[in-house]
Amino acid sequence: MSHPISPIASVDWPDADRQAAFSAWLAPLVSLHQLQPETLRPASADASFRRYLRLDRAGGDSLIVMDAPPDKEDCAPFVKVQALLADAGLKVPDILAWDQARGFMLLSDLGSQTLIERLDPAAPRDAEPWYREASDLLLSWQLASRPGVLPVYDEALLRRELALFPDWYLAKHKGVTLAGKQLETLSKAFDSIVAQNLSVPSVYVHRDFMTRNLMLPQTPGGPLGVLDFQDAVYGPITYDIASLLRDAFISWDEDFIIDICVRYWEKARKAGLVGATSATGWGDDFGEFYRAVEWMGLQRHFKVAGIFARLTLRDGKPKYLADAPRFIHYIRATADRYRQLGPLLKVIDEIENIQVVEGYAYGRM
Repeated sequence: MSHPISPIASVDWPDADRQAAFSAWLAPLVSLHQLQPETLRPASADASFRRYLRLDRAGGDSLIVMDAPPDKEDCAPFVKVQALLADAGLKVPDILAWDQARGFMLLSDLGSQTLIERLDPAAPRDAEPWYREASDLLLSWQLASRPGVLPVYDEALLRRELALFPDWYLAKHKGVTLAGKQLETLSKAFDSIVAQNLSVPSVYVHRDFMTRNLMLPQTPGGPLGVLDFQDAVYGPITYDIASLLRDAFISWDEDFIIDICVRYWEKARKAGLVGATSATGWGDDFGEFYRAVEWMGLQRHFKVAGIFARLTLRDGKPKYLADAPRFIHYIRATADRYRQLGPLLKVIDEIENIQVVEGYAYGRM
């Protein structure tokens, strides 16, 4: 016979009904999984409406509870993608219990330290083994791809995401409404970005494959764990490697990024994902591939800048917008590299009130 769980002081609930639903769901799981309900505490939260709680077990380890209100979050994609990732050989949380109607899930615990917490931007050589492992995980995920399984990352979705930049970052955060030549320039740039990104082969896309969503192994020599995969789609092969190398929360010098990217590309060629032996024959030249990665990154940078503004202004999560300058830097760096994007760079500089000093530099004779 199950017993109701007493309220936990360290966990805040939006209302008494949600807390009561959680208590009723957890009660029969206590003895089954040797849980210690009094240890329930926050583990982490993400940019959505879901949150994660940690529970100790009698044996000394712990489990994770996902709290995802069903009127705001659908856990079905999480369950589907979890199975796909596990089948591809990646380490993901095991699903031990799921109440779909009430939005509660019991998961295995992959640990409490994310990869980003181990990294130092000033020491890229120390980070290299982790990034090479992450790239290998990505290849395993992509090699398992099959069309018709996940939602397609199509033009409509690409454009909806790009629209977050003018709608939220510009209009609501910066108080800027583009018109005339500026609007025309941004629209043309978006058209080029979408066309470029739709021209590359499609694979499974995690869609937020970055160091904050990779968990360090709890035992030495274990694999990295993968989290936050519920938004996975079937789309451009360049998306996840761009997410990894142009991280939302940590930046690297270009030499390091190119080094990791070219190693990934070489393995992708050998695996037949890109290059002459692939079904598409695309990406046989690293310059072509790296350009596509940068243009895919550009789409993501615009999207994330808009999302971070929305998280701050709509959802009351201001910490995200503090990283917006990183994305403006990414956008400017990519736009500055390609002549076609010169007008876009000028518009971004006008919006950000960046004064560019022009002059001549003379090399040594």
